[in-house]
Amino acid sequence: MLGTFFQFVRQIRQPALAMLTATAVALPALSTSSAARGPDTISDVAEKVIDAVVNISTSQKVETRNSPLPQLPNDPQLDELFRDFFNRRGQGDPQNNDPQLDELFRDFFNRRGQGDPQNRERGPRRVNSLGSGFIIDPSGIVVTNNHVISEADEITVILNDGARLKAEIIGRDQKTDMALLRVKPDKPLKAVKFGDSEKLRLGEWVIAIGNPFSLGGSVTAGIVSARNRDINSGPYDNYIQTDAAINRGNSGGPLFNLDGEVVGVNTAIISPSGGSIGIGFAVPSKTAMPVIDQLKQFGETRRGWLGVRIQQVTDEIAESLKVAPPRGALVAGVDDKGPAKPAGIEPGDVIVKFDGKDIKEMRDLPRVVADTPVGKQVPVVVIRKGKEDTKTVTLGRLEDGEKVAAADPKDNGTGEKPVVKKTLGLELANISDDLRRRYKIKDTVKGVVITGVDANSAAADKRLSPGDVIVEIAQEAVASTGDLQAKIDKLKKDGRKSALLLVAGADGELRFVALSLQ
Repeated sequence: MLGTFFQFVRQIRQPALAMLTATAVALPALSTSSAARGPDTISDVAEKVIDAVVNISTSQKVETRNSPLPQLPNDPQLDELFRDFFNRRGQGDPQNNDPQLDELFRDFFNRRGQGDPQNRERGPRRVNSLGSGFIIDPSGIVVTNNHVISEADEITVILNDGARLKAEIIGRDQKTDMALLRVKPDKPLKAVKFGDSEKLRLGEWVIAIGNPFSLGGSVTAGIVSARNRDINSGPYDNYIQTDAAINRGNSGGPLFNLDGEVVGVNTAIISPSGGSIGIGFAVPSKTAMPVIDQLKQFGETRRGWLGVRIQQVTDEIAESLKVAPPRGALVAGVDDKGPAKPAGIEPGDVIVKFDGKDIKEMRDLPRVVADTPVGKQVPVVVIRKGKEDTKTVTLGRLEDGEKVAAADPKDNGTGEKPVVKKTLGLELANISDDLRRRYKIKDTVKGVVITGVDANSAAADKRLSPGDVIVEIAQEAVASTGDLQAKIDKLKKDGRKSALLLVAGADGELRFVALSLQ
């Protein structure tokens, strides 16, 4: 219990990616940086904007499990040690004032005093956490991260002068991790404005202000280390990376340029220890501003929706589809009720431009579509069989979002495999009622069934599995194993390096897979 209590960082993935909300814990010794302090204007900017940066204090009621405390010896010296600890804290000893730590030790004493160190009934208790935010409207509109307030029962905004104001949630968005709060001050508050994150250059100085480790308004400075960083936290990842010191508790705080404009909202760090190692991430203002405007206006987001499933255009897929240079988002499937279908967009199309904006890679498309107003008619440029074509789409409203086609492995099945052909590391059979029952393939799925995969083949690397159905090869339908082999032979004769397969899972969901013919 003590081990988990003192742990700072909630691990998200490897390397450790942590959201920055701080819970009140005992502080370790903080090391100082020997890095250069930056330009003289940093102090001017900090002085100008710091009153607009706030601490966000949240509290929630959690149920406490009736779990036993660790077995500790009944040692009078140990009791005396902890008793001395409480006496010193009660007399104003300059230690880290931590209510949760007090509660932990007080509970320890209560259980020892009652002679029941095991299962004592414990009711719900309140847990507090701290994050950061900033004021964007003098009337009391505050921006922070969604994860700072997502589980809170009560939210308090603490101003730089120490004033505490109860806050209510206007709206929040999980996909970009943004939230908007409202407080009711007695007088207008100091507010800051957003700047243009698109104008940031690598190496440009930026300033982070927030509430690291519950220390209150703290200013750190660094440079922009990278832009458009994808950390796999959501569909619209487009982070600013900075080496400005960002720690737990900085979540929701602003990242300023040297003009005192907010160019990012500090959100996450990579750290094995919970402290800053110079890799922090902020949601760019270009991403945050439309979300905040919609939350302010509607209390929710209203994003555009195209209604397609997409894949990355790999070098092999690009070669198969005659897309040079490799770019765009490959349409793996089209929602029957989505806007793309009536516009004539089909599986196998590669979207290279949307509403005049180039789609350089797959992850660009969801962001561009989401930022486009619902109901707008937009031109969509696709490459189909090596030729460009323009479709006009009337955008719908996002419901399930742009789904990235996944290639999930499936069970290998059992029983004897009725192999008819072996090619490209695959064992193939014409589809039959028996195979449909064995692999639970929908009646609407047509093609050639994969009944086995060579474990050392490229097909296994591409996660093809028994039960998958090859629907098309080189964008032509296949009806039998012989038909498939004939098309493979023709591709080899034509000097093609790879074969593009359209593969259906048992449930009918489609994805494209390129297999080498070499």
